[in-house]
Amino acid sequence: MPDVPAASVPDPPRAPRRRRPPPRSGGGRWLKAFGLTGVVLVGAWLGLLIVGSVRTPVGPMDTTMALRPSLSGGTKVNVSPLGALTLDSHVAPVRLDVDVDRLDPARAQALVDHPERLSGLQDEVARDVERGTLDLAVRSCVAVVTGATALGLAVYRRPRRALAAGGLALALLAASGVSAYATWNPKSVLEPKFSGLLSSAPSVVGNARSIVTDFDVYQQELARLVTNVTKLYDVASTLPAYQPDPSTIRVLHVSDIHLNPAAWKIIGSLVDQYKVDVIVDSGDTMDHGTSAENGFLDPVKDLGVPYVWVRGNHDSRSTQRYLEGIENAHVLDEGRAETIAGVRFAGTGDPQFTPDRSQAAGGDAAERLAGARLASALRDQRAKGTPVDIAVAHEPVAAAGTDGTVPLALCGHLHTQGTKLLPLGTRLRREGSTGGSGLRAVEGQYPAPIEASVLYLDRDTRHLQAWDEIKLGGLGRTTAEVSRHLVEK
Repeated sequence: MPDVPAASVPDPPRAPRRRRPPPRSGGGRWLKAFGLTGVVLVGAWLGLLIVGSVRTPVGPMDTTMALRPSLSGGTKVNVSPLGALTLDSHVAPVRLDVDVDRLDPARAQALVDHPERLSGLQDEVARDVERGTLDLAVRSCVAVVTGATALGLAVYRRPRRALAAGGLALALLAASGVSAYATWNPKSVLEPKFSGLLSSAPSVVGNARSIVTDFDVYQQELARLVTNVTKLYDVASTLPAYQPDPSTIRVLHVSDIHLNPAAWKIIGSLVDQYKVDVIVDSGDTMDHGTSAENGFLDPVKDLGVPYVWVRGNHDSRSTQRYLEGIENAHVLDEGRAETIAGVRFAGTGDPQFTPDRSQAAGGDAAERLAGARLASALRDQRAKGTPVDIAVAHEPVAAAGTDGTVPLALCGHLHTQGTKLLPLGTRLRREGSTGGSGLRAVEGQYPAPIEASVLYLDRDTRHLQAWDEIKLGGLGRTTAEVSRHLVEK
């Protein structure tokens, strides 16, 4: 029987091989790495920008601290409205920004009530800065992790990738902190770089290096200045106002504020406590007369009474035009006369504009000419039957030129108070610096006091009856004096 071949059994079908993806090119990996880096940097920056700042009390001041991305690091201190100073304090991809916001009245009042705290103010400031820096570090960590994680989740839609972005952001911030610590330069405070109005600070306050070298003393003086300002409020509120008649007109005379923001608080307090009818500012409200300074005048509209003003040698025409746009401000120039609060005023701006202290002082001839022109305008007013009660000029030389044409002439410029009866019968009243000479308060051995006066006029005659001289001890002093003077009969 022939052999019968066995039936062939077909092989079972083989499963198809899975094709492996081609290996990724190096360019693709780099592209993803760059993408992740971009997400980390942008997310961390957004986190710092949105939630990365802290409000920190430093002594009696309120400050805002924040970390900002930077190519060079350093520290920037913003002091409104003067500008900013930059310190090369460290090298890192983050910069420390510190904004000095405001003076806290409650903490300042506590210094007045407990003067023994002044001796410990430096240690308190150091503790406040340390606590604020620690709070900022913690908040910044949370901010960069939150920002990078949120952006990573929005871009990749994968929690693992998002968490990786947050971890990288935290590592980047930690590395920045290590870099800042390793490159910390404590001597940077001796070489600050000024911007804004502070760019002229060295010419105004002298050698910044010598001021910072004695910074411990300066801190004590600053604390005492705060105490002095608050003490003035107490003195003004308890002093009985001179009232020869219930209808007495009260004129607050201020001058030479020189861009000191504390002056507005003092003026506002005096207006409230003395029930002032009108304020007279005899000039040098600014320091350099730049348009950037004009915003400093904005508190004038909140004083609640008319504000009579003449231009000083530190005030520019730009300053004058800005003040003319404020509703309760009355700018007097070139003999212009105006009746305000029942008193007839006339005045002239300073013919000189010399904000730079490097220029030699002088120009009495120009001042005498301005005074002569003002006197001529006063005589014209008298001839029209509208005699002027008070003439206002910045320079005493110009104000003295009105002798015999007006009962009272007001001026400033010299940063000292004084009263003089001129030969022809005009009383010349010179005001000190209501701004304590501004930044110049730290220049000399004996700082200038903060000064203002309240003048009392008879409503019928508009003649001066008495005046109160208010003097607040300057930087480094804790005195407040109010002295009353009567017009000799």
